[in-house]
Amino acid sequence: MKKTAITNVAIFDGSGGEVFNGEILIEGNRIVEVAHFPNKLAGRADQVIDGKGKFLMPGMTEAHTHFSWNDQPSLAAIQMMPPEEHILWCVQVAKRYLDMGWTSALGAAAAKARLDVVLRNAITAGQCVGPRYLAGSQEITTLGGLGDMTLPHLPFQELSFGHIVSGPEEIRKAARMFIKYGVDHLKINLSGEYIAGIAAELSPFSDEEVAMLAAEAKRYGKRVAAHARSSESVKQCVRHGLELIFHASFADEEALDLLEANKDKHFVAPGIGWLVRTCFNASEYGITTEVAEKMGYRRELEAASETLSKMHKRGVRVLPGGDYGFAWMPHGTNANDLQYFVDYIGMSSKEALLAATRLGGELMMRADELGQIQPGYIADLVMVDGDPLHDLRILTEPSRIAMVMQDGVVHKNLHDSSPREAALHIPDSENPLRDKGVQEAIPA
Repeated sequence: MKKTAITNVAIFDGSGGEVFNGEILIEGNRIVEVAHFPNKLAGRADQVIDGKGKFLMPGMTEAHTHFSWNDQPSLAAIQMMPPEEHILWCVQVAKRYLDMGWTSALGAAAAKARLDVVLRNAITAGQCVGPRYLAGSQEITTLGGLGDMTLPHLPFQELSFGHIVSGPEEIRKAARMFIKYGVDHLKINLSGEYIAGIAAELSPFSDEEVAMLAAEAKRYGKRVAAHARSSESVKQCVRHGLELIFHASFADEEALDLLEANKDKHFVAPGIGWLVRTCFNASEYGITTEVAEKMGYRRELEAASETLSKMHKRGVRVLPGGDYGFAWMPHGTNANDLQYFVDYIGMSSKEALLAATRLGGELMMRADELGQIQPGYIADLVMVDGDPLHDLRILTEPSRIAMVMQDGVVHKNLHDSSPREAALHIPDSENPLRDKGVQEAIPA
């Protein structure tokens, strides 16, 4: 079996320890030895990669991924993309994530029922490249909830962003349908969202409905992810054992107590980048800072900063990622979340990197083989030109991601072009949604 040595690198191993000058030996797809540099690992290798002092870290995990979001400014533009172009878009974006060092990802909902499943299967089969992936369902929503885009004169499910249900039995049917399609987990919208004109503090699902979803997921051995901005929706997640909590901006002290008491069961992916960039970076698309404040996002950002800081201090697992794929936060810029974790939540740079690496392995349910540089772990690695611990923002720069290795195979090497780096690119001129007037008006 081929052995590869990576030598002369500053190793951040994801354990929580200090960075050290070291080298590693990889056999097949596994790390077999980690040593301080200089050692003699290179002499036992068939291939040697000289890191020349660069920063080596575990591959990162995006905890709240929407590959089918198409870098447009509205939900309508995402939903109305034809399915043929949509899956090609997903393939293109998955490669973009891997290029930027995201070697694993968890799907937070697909814009169409099977997009996540088809993409996951294609990546697993080697038909395209992308992060190792856990596929989510379409968003399960209720009448009038986030994702219900039907109109009185056009009451067609196909026009709606989410899969609309009402009552426990319709929940049961939806859960079984998505499980039939092959999802790894189900997604439900337990709260509102300002950009959809629905208050984030609203919790539209009854406990009976949530209980049904939890029961069906447990029956089939699936996890559940929830869009849960309101305090009550976070409490519903804990009460019913929904493991994956997205946002949690308005969690009150009771909700924080519940999360802390159950911190080994839940992950929180807050999508802090959505709040920051919608408040301060969306003016070109009609959401000025004044509009964002009127919509409620400025208030939510302030609430989320306080809440997530408390959550982190209580030991609740908070991970980066969320809602990238809108025009003002395009795919590939996801590492902005790491700096936002420092600026808005109060994490140290090391804690932010650990959230993206070690906690990512836990999120992927493979804590014993993903998210760290240790003997026996899978060789998912990122080499960075510069020190992210001094400036996390360099992880958003493609030219600073010097090498990406996934499963022991070099995917990206800026000094050695590889056939794996050939991109599937959809030019703007061929994207039927570019400048075609399908965007909905942004609520003022």
